[in-house]
Amino acid sequence: MPDAIAYRRLLPTDDIDAITSLLHEAYAPLAAAGMRFVASHQDGATTRRRLDDGETFLATAGDLIVGIVTLNEVHATHGTPFYDRPDVAEFGQFAVRPSYQRHGIGSRLIELVERRARDKGVRELALNTSEHAAHLIAFYTGKGYRFIEYAQWREVNYRSMVFSKSLP
Repeated sequence: MPDAIAYRRLLPTDDIDAITSLLHEAYAPLAAAGMRFVASHQDGATTRRRLDDGETFLATAGDLIVGIVTLNEVHATHGTPFYDRPDVAEFGQFAVRPSYQRHGIGSRLIELVERRARDKGVRELALNTSEHAAHLIAFYTGKGYRFIEYAQWREVNYRSMVFSKSLP
């Protein structure tokens, strides 16, 4: 197991360039496979804008940010019939540094997002990923997320699959 992992919310002093670099690193294998996720190439201003759409949780090993996920507010979740519902929030900018993957960090980040969404009264927590990202689809369905619909976002070069989980 890598260094002890701590989990916390994003702080105003966190380095946006370091977060952007983490996203690029984590999404690089998907980009190499031909999937142009926004996080694979976004600049720091895009990272900041996406962070501002909700609440972000970080996983850290000492001073190193090793994981991230952003819970987008219900009002910021839109673009498909399901996302347009008033009881649906989504999470995105979900990444774990490759050298820290397969140690439960991503699972813990999702647990934190789900707990926070429940606390906010969210009934459905959604996400989307490429229909070609089989390992991510298996990961999400293993966490109880179910397929809802397809979406074609103009920012990416693949058809997305929207998944959701009902929150009690």
